[in-house]
Amino acid sequence: MVFQKTVSLKSYPRGFHIITNEVEKHLPKMTGIVNVFIKHTSAGLTINENADPSVRKDFETHFNKLVSEEETHFTHTFEGADDMTSHIKSSLLGSSVTFPIKDGISLFGTWQGIYLCEHRNHGGSRKIIITAYGKD
Repeated sequence: MVFQKTVSLKSYPRGFHIITNEVEKHLPKMTGIVNVFIKHTSAGLTINENADPSVRKDFETHFNKLVSEEETHFTHTFEGADDMTSHIKSSLLGSSVTFPIKDGISLFGTWQGIYLCEHRNHGGSRKIIITAYGKD
């Protein structure tokens, strides 16, 4: 069986945000593999620590130092200083995550959750596609 659904996420401010519950409420009652794909080039997805908010703050700090908007060598800046830097950060993290489910319940580790990695100052609503492969 294959399940697929497009979900619109609310607008999040710049930073790393846990969206696990938003994804899980759309999972089908099946056992298999789920892929979540984001349809944007300036935001990404990753799976990481879901308990301590300082982890998400540290991610934002690190990525802003790694790919700084203060650099002057970027040419793709039509939409502002966060334009090209957002594309680079998104490419580093990736546009999808995959995880197992059993009977419609995600099988994350104790401290794991899905992050929406919003790299734009004003990214707006984001769309994700949830695809599940498995059996009832």
